[in-house]
Amino acid sequence: MSEKSPGPALRVPLLDLKPQYETIAPRVRAALEAVCASQQFILGPEVRTLEARLAAYSQSRYGIGVSSGTDALLLALMGLDIGPGDAVITTPYTFFATAGTIARTGARPLFCDIEPETFNLSAPAVRALIAQQCERRGGQLVHRASGTRVKAIMPVHLYGQVCPMEPLLALAREAGLRVIEDAAQAIGARDAAGRPAGSFGDVGCFSFFPTKNLGAFGDAGLCVAQDEALTEHMRVLRVHGGKPKYHHAFIGGNFRIDELQAAVLNVKLDFLDEWSGRRQHNARVYDEAFARAGLGDHVVTPRVLPGFHHIFNQYVIRVKRRDALREHLAGAGVGTEIYYPIPLHLQECFADLGHHAGDFPEAERAALDTLALPIYPELSGEQLRYVVERIGGFYGAAR
Repeated sequence: MSEKSPGPALRVPLLDLKPQYETIAPRVRAALEAVCASQQFILGPEVRTLEARLAAYSQSRYGIGVSSGTDALLLALMGLDIGPGDAVITTPYTFFATAGTIARTGARPLFCDIEPETFNLSAPAVRALIAQQCERRGGQLVHRASGTRVKAIMPVHLYGQVCPMEPLLALAREAGLRVIEDAAQAIGARDAAGRPAGSFGDVGCFSFFPTKNLGAFGDAGLCVAQDEALTEHMRVLRVHGGKPKYHHAFIGGNFRIDELQAAVLNVKLDFLDEWSGRRQHNARVYDEAFARAGLGDHVVTPRVLPGFHHIFNQYVIRVKRRDALREHLAGAGVGTEIYYPIPLHLQECFADLGHHAGDFPEAERAALDTLALPIYPELSGEQLRYVVERIGGFYGAAR
């Protein structure tokens, strides 16, 4: 009778939400019970409180709670009257919702490549697209090949680091474009001047999917904005375009955030900066452990731009032999993820845009060599060092 082989010396899941919940469970339960006692489940006081708090947190005048991060993007596009015949400049290296919502409005995503060190949208690539592929027609910027009107730029603050916005904002002003920030992964992230994600453009869009730094108990999201008229328009769009009730001057959608989700988020918001600080601490532990291990020929750790406040929704490394390393780590009990294995311009559903492999080489390279490691706040130093040791063992054995 053969003996079972021993399991991993230590297990390090990609994410474990249970330790976080244990620390806040009494407050969350009390908040949920208060909502149940009130029997106000739709756009009640918890939603209004959350909207005000997150607007202030993001240095914005207004908050609009919505049903998901995806619906936040969709609502922003609808609020800015973007639809058929229009185009939005964005990145091909992001979660599907970024370009998916553009397409859902009937507009066309215009992809530009990313900066290799931060994975965020490249301002020089945007400038080149505008200069080389667009022209002015009757005061409107038009994409020559498709004939679409270019209406907006949608940068993504990927992995928790703010995309440098000043060059993009300058391009938007020059071209007369609106700016929608996909800040789904970046609540609390700031640039070197201290400006938070979501505060730069016309609309900032957040996701509170459970895996985010600020996660709900299901789907939830929020838009922030500075303009009162735009905010009011988005609030009406959020409830099917009806104002007053049952009177519809235009068509909206059902984008309301649940009162129960808002109650959970109001509790969690009190801890957000502490949790993000622990993620930053864990990132430093990783950085120092990788440096000591001498893995520079095999592993490139995340680059934090000078003065920027990176909140590490993900800790993403570039590695050689990525897929083999991932398999090795799984065998050692270490959870990982690939964000994102197929850039959007090569997704089957966007084949009609006419893109081919090689069109956006930096996005394509990132899709082949990036790997996200566990970074959640409750990880121990022992677990973090174990991950680095297992990676070092893989490359040591490969020498």
